[in-house]
Amino acid sequence: KALRVGDDTALAQIIKLVDEATSSKAPIARLADRVSGVFVPVVIGIALLTLVVWLFLGRDFSFALTCAISVLVISCPCALGLATPTAIMVGTGRGARRGILFKSAEALELLGKVDCAVLDKTGTVTAGKPQVVRIAPAAAGLETPLLMIAASLESASEHPLASAVVAAAKEKNLPTQPISEFEQTAGQGIAAKIGKKLYFAGNARMVEAFGLTPPPAIAAAAQQSAESGETPLFIGQAPQEDAPGMLLGLLGLADPIKPDSAAAIAALKKLGIEVTLLTGDNQTTANAVAKRAGIDRVIAGVLPSGKANEIARLQAMDKRVLMVGDGVNDAPALARADVGAAIGAGTDVAIASADLVLMRSRLGDVPAAVELSRAVMRNIRENLFWAFIYNLIGIPIAAGALYPL
Repeated sequence: KALRVGDDTALAQIIKLVDEATSSKAPIARLADRVSGVFVPVVIGIALLTLVVWLFLGRDFSFALTCAISVLVISCPCALGLATPTAIMVGTGRGARRGILFKSAEALELLGKVDCAVLDKTGTVTAGKPQVVRIAPAAAGLETPLLMIAASLESASEHPLASAVVAAAKEKNLPTQPISEFEQTAGQGIAAKIGKKLYFAGNARMVEAFGLTPPPAIAAAAQQSAESGETPLFIGQAPQEDAPGMLLGLLGLADPIKPDSAAAIAALKKLGIEVTLLTGDNQTTANAVAKRAGIDRVIAGVLPSGKANEIARLQAMDKRVLMVGDGVNDAPALARADVGAAIGAGTDVAIASADLVLMRSRLGDVPAAVELSRAVMRNIRENLFWAFIYNLIGIPIAAGALYPL
């Protein structure tokens, strides 16, 4: 199937991003441009001064004019002007070949300066393809109706957890029931009516919102689920006028860590970057995932609207923050961070909000991008050094500084 054509194809978008990055200016390039702007009149002044000095010292006009022209010929503002864009063009090209797309030269420069990397959990550190690994009903023998109710509710949701619940029901050939009045609450879960009864599926915050308290058996199952790195999903019947609410049980969903996540996080630490896991999951689950991935700092239980606030809080502590995410709820945080990196398999809005895109959806490309940024900036500084040194040595010689010797 031809899903996209012309300017909408992935290749066209890659070409567009690389073109925009190479045509934009990094902050260090603006400095070089300002220096070049001063450089030309200064060199012209030195050439005129050379002419006057040699005439004053008694040399003939032909000799003085030759020295003055030599100063103009030997000076090279081009070296200053090319020092940055050449390196950026090569750097963005090498990044594109590795599936690392920088949207601007500024992002390429800033990435090498970050000292704090904030990683979203689902789809970034983990595979984003959770599976139902635990079914804990409130009463023994009710596993099947619990899963049927959960799958019926989640059939209207697009969340990765919802897909896992529906898939688990399909594996067992369990039918889903028609639902009505579907409602999703950000950072909590979903609710809908099956028949005339209102049911919900969500986290502990949703249970509290309905004024329910998990019985000891379900509370213990939730604790075990979280300690195992699973995400506990509570299923219950909401309180209504004609019936009290009750918890029917919970499902434990596990999202495996990506094969390269631990190595990528270790590489970021080696580069001197502090790594933080940012997630809406509860603290126990987040800690379990962070431990397996080798992450020391965890910020858990954050609502989608609060992720950008956490980025701002880190920036207020004088940290240069890199945010890596893939979901719609990551978009504000990606835009707020000093540099936002979107996983290529993520949503369009996340990619649009980011400063660079990791096309291969590999966390291992994050330290590679940081190393590339630092290598490009090192190259730019070397280019500027040689451009200045060449002119500092060449202009005095061209002016005739060695003639007295």
